[in-house]
Amino acid sequence: MNDTELKQRIIGIQRSEITEHFIYKRLAKLIKEKNNQELLLKIAVDELKHYEFWKGLSGETVLPNKIKIIFYTLIVRMFGLTFGVKLMESGEGKAQDVYNKLRPVVPNIDEVIQDEKRHEEELLGLIDEERLKYVSSMVLGLNDALVELTGALVGFTLALQKTMLVAVVGLITGIAAAMSMAASAYLSAKHEETDGKNPVKASIYTGVAYIFTVIILVLPYFIFSNIFICLSLVIINALIIIFLFTFYTSVAKDLSFKKRFLEMAGISLGIAAINYVIGLGVRKLFGIVV
Repeated sequence: MNDTELKQRIIGIQRSEITEHFIYKRLAKLIKEKNNQELLLKIAVDELKHYEFWKGLSGETVLPNKIKIIFYTLIVRMFGLTFGVKLMESGEGKAQDVYNKLRPVVPNIDEVIQDEKRHEEELLGLIDEERLKYVSSMVLGLNDALVELTGALVGFTLALQKTMLVAVVGLITGIAAAMSMAASAYLSAKHEETDGKNPVKASIYTGVAYIFTVIILVLPYFIFSNIFICLSLVIINALIIIFLFTFYTSVAKDLSFKKRFLEMAGISLGIAAINYVIGLGVRKLFGIVV
């Protein structure tokens, strides 16, 4: 690595540090919880120290990436503090190869990097965000809706073969199931007091996740008249929901994305395939004509 390339790599890291300094400062203003505000401000101070360390090596003053600041601010507003911060921190792991190349020529780099990672992980581990307590409730609502309603819609489609009829039946079935799941979540949280969940909030998170899934899955039947287009969109929408929510939970709770995605997708599509056969069988067995 020549001197020019080395300096450019250092400046790149330097820009990341000063950008994250301003991101954490901005996030601290958005968060209401005092403890979380203090944590974010402490991390911001650390990022500024790291910036000064790299500045001492590059001899350059670097401006922050304003687009990145705006992007992560929006992410936190939409998906919560823990998700936004962990998503940002996960990006730093990709710079490890850069650090390895700089190790022979940058003094004290190991100490700086280890201190940064250890300190930030300790601080991030202390972040207490309400919505994460209820991720299991949302998973319960989404899983149940995806498995039950995807399978049911496939079965209804093949048995009834009228998009508006399938839409109405699917919507009624989904709403009834959502209320049932919300009630189950309420009772479950009420009898399991050790996890610190509020029964009412647990039921709301479960019910809302279920209703959201119902709307996304049933919507094509209100828009299109071709049953096979609707059927295809049900499967596609189900996979998109699984992908997005699995990505969210994987980042926020440090879980394996691939394993969880394949598991949820496999179960949902497996049940849908079974109901596809059942729908055809029911229509043929009873001679249903709509």
